[in-house]
Amino acid sequence: VQYGWLIRNTHANGASMFFICIYLHIGRGLYYGSYLYKETWNLGVILLLLVMATAFVGYVLPWGQMSFWGATVITNLLSATPYIGTTLVEWIWGGFSVDNATLTRFFTFHFLLPFMIMATSMLHLLFLHESGSNNPTGLNSNIDKIPFHPYFSFKDLLGATLMMLMLLLLALILPNLLGDPENFTPANPLSTPPHIKPEWYFLFAYAILRSIPNKLGGILALLFSILILALIPLLHTSKQRTNSFRPLSQLLFWLLTANILILTWVGGQPVEPPFITIS
Repeated sequence: VQYGWLIRNTHANGASMFFICIYLHIGRGLYYGSYLYKETWNLGVILLLLVMATAFVGYVLPWGQMSFWGATVITNLLSATPYIGTTLVEWIWGGFSVDNATLTRFFTFHFLLPFMIMATSMLHLLFLHESGSNNPTGLNSNIDKIPFHPYFSFKDLLGATLMMLMLLLLALILPNLLGDPENFTPANPLSTPPHIKPEWYFLFAYAILRSIPNKLGGILALLFSILILALIPLLHTSKQRTNSFRPLSQLLFWLLTANILILTWVGGQPVEPPFITIS
């Protein structure tokens, strides 16, 4: 394929850029109280889960060592499901281990899930247009609104251009910066890598998972670390929507941000003290 290397590098690093945008978007939503638009926010949580699923099945497709063993470890988590765990895992595998049948299924999921993401994104935007966007003051700003074009369209164009330049920088100059060298080794079921870890955007959840010795407890903690986003609208009791005028809430927000960054760092370290203790 002509310039296949460029398509591959752009696709692989595009996932990282995608997650950077998503995490910044979630952070802004938390800081300015966008979660009070409950329907829009909950659709956003569903979108996050769909994007994570798409990224996970996509990471398996290169069929390197980290892809194979990452798929083995993560799919094996389903075996903790009471009564049907083992059957469920073998059903997803299409056999008794991760193999060609698993790869075919994951490729199909990786192709189909973006259509679900597209449909959910359209619903997300539909509800957003019903409620209107949030702003740093948390107040109704209908009286001050201006046309989207050309003011915001050019502003967005600048941001999109900068993101594309960063993506091209990664794809052309540092294509393997965010990847794992272990994944250049073809998948070998007889050789386990010394340190299995997912892509950087899953490391915070992986750190939580491996810090709990009980498998079911670890899975529940992992799920809760993401699904807690859906509970945030129920926990908001202040009459003020935004954190702009609440110093304590700002402090808690930045502590949460620091916590996620520390967990991301810890998740990329070997499974040994003091990293297990920190997570």
